[in-house]
Amino acid sequence: MKSESSGFRRTWGRIERNWGLYVLLLPAAILLLLFSYKPMYGVLIAFKDYSPALGIMGSPWAGMKYFEKFFHSYQFNVTIKNTLIISLYSIVTFPIPIVLALMVNQMRANRFKRFFQTVTYMPHFISTVVMVGLMLILLSPGSGLIGSIFRLFGAEAPNIMGSAGMFSSVYVWSDVWQHAGWDSIIYIAALSAVDPSLYEAATVDGASRWQKIRYIDIPMLIPTAVTLFILRMGGLLGVGFEKVYLMQNNLNISSSEVISTYVYKIGLLSSQYSFSSAINLFNTLINFVLLILVNQISKKLSSNSLW
Repeated sequence: MKSESSGFRRTWGRIERNWGLYVLLLPAAILLLLFSYKPMYGVLIAFKDYSPALGIMGSPWAGMKYFEKFFHSYQFNVTIKNTLIISLYSIVTFPIPIVLALMVNQMRANRFKRFFQTVTYMPHFISTVVMVGLMLILLSPGSGLIGSIFRLFGAEAPNIMGSAGMFSSVYVWSDVWQHAGWDSIIYIAALSAVDPSLYEAATVDGASRWQKIRYIDIPMLIPTAVTLFILRMGGLLGVGFEKVYLMQNNLNISSSEVISTYVYKIGLLSSQYSFSSAINLFNTLINFVLLILVNQISKKLSSNSLW
């Protein structure tokens, strides 16, 4: 009891000394509680035959009924497969921001370096709606840039946005074009922390530019890259809703129906609230398990992990 009371006094003493920092932290903590933890109460809907008239607590319990309904539905295999294909495809492109950061770090002409960074950062600020609109215009087989190029050579342009087989490639590579430059910022920041004396020592030892990248830059980036990779794996089944939904049409629906779009259609358009909540909860649990698993693997294989 004595050690517990002394520990409490030490903790309270630290709070008193740094009360200003805790006041600054308070708004963020309140927002986290209100918008992240308080809504978790709604998870109960997944286990009930929810009726808006009865409310969450007044609705009868359904147990695992809606989970079983999803597991035995036709859309289970389709949505899981499409979500995994897009997510794993996106993970393949994970090293691209690292490569961009290494390229920027090797540029010596400051004017060109600033120009290159501006060009690669700017697409990030284009809204998703505008981005998909540009894709529809450019990839249109009738009036788009692709259609014009094909007609120039006397060929018929493919309907890329209407092709189920091309959906994942269009989604992933347009995402790379839009966000790779912005994502490289954190790696550029990590490289800026490298001690210049390491490069000087490597130059004295006769190291080439590639050897400096291999033995100085890449090891410096590994902790940051591992952390971001773990976080990426934690959202493996969390393919974004907005862009996929805007790119969907009747021709590519077989490969573009992912968990997030299916939850939207079932929950909001069909008013099957319990069913959509069960699907979304299943998706969240899988992502949580993957996050824990990948973090543990990283901890065993290296000294880098989230906790």
